[in-house]
Amino acid sequence: MKISIYIIALLVFLFSCTEKAESAPENYHQGEVTILTDESFRSVTEALADGYMIHYPNTQVKVETRKEDVGFMDLLQGKTKVAVMSRELSEEEIKEYERVTESKFEPAKFAADAVVFVVPRDSERENISMEEISSAMQSPEKQLVFDGTNASNLNFVAQQLGKKPAELQYSIISGNSNIIRELQNYPNKIGVVGLNTLSRPYSAEAENLRKQVKILPITYKGKTVAPETSNLANMSYPFTRVLYFLVNERTFNIAHGFIRFSCTHLGQMIVDKEGLQKYNLYQREVKMY
Repeated sequence: MKISIYIIALLVFLFSCTEKAESAPENYHQGEVTILTDESFRSVTEALADGYMIHYPNTQVKVETRKEDVGFMDLLQGKTKVAVMSRELSEEEIKEYERVTESKFEPAKFAADAVVFVVPRDSERENISMEEISSAMQSPEKQLVFDGTNASNLNFVAQQLGKKPAELQYSIISGNSNIIRELQNYPNKIGVVGLNTLSRPYSAEAENLRKQVKILPITYKGKTVAPETSNLANMSYPFTRVLYFLVNERTFNIAHGFIRFSCTHLGQMIVDKEGLQKYNLYQREVKMY
């Protein structure tokens, strides 16, 4: 009888310990989180995730690719705690976000990226105008090649032209890198990709992609502007877009911790190394004695 009572007491003790361990509060320096990002800016997202895990070794930050609109819907449905966005949300989308998350819409902006227009390296074309882009998006010839519907590049170009994606004409090749690799087979087409696909200065893959195409400057308001970081900083390149995080986490745990890291000095150094324009500029102070 005494043995039975002892066993029951031991089981109760073990169960209570397990329950306490399972209910241990989460925090920003340990645990797991999955970030959803459009393929166009996956590289910078992965670089920030790697940086966060190095800084906090007890964390596991996974990055999964979703079309931009799908990632936003997954965030609202609670399938993820963090999503990367570039397009502006409608008033209805903002209201729904605030209703679901029970928090104010406060996008965490962390980088200036761009949508760029590319042609094969041996193409005679040297630039493209806003008028040409607008006309091509209305033409049944579908001269511009995007990486798919519901994706960030198409969404952003449509917004800049004041159109809905469904109103536009375009061709599709899945994946930014695939567009660049296959563009040589379509000499009359112009690829539309995310700058981050090409901007990584220390990536062998990005270097190989850069060798295959040239980025077209855009003629706009009497000027020809290239997607250089200085033109992203002052937003003079007409297809400059600001990347930002949206979060669906009600307390300050790993999702919020990752976002804070990405927007601080360390995170912004990673953005800079990805060849993008830092959103939060840190001035270097030099004291003279």
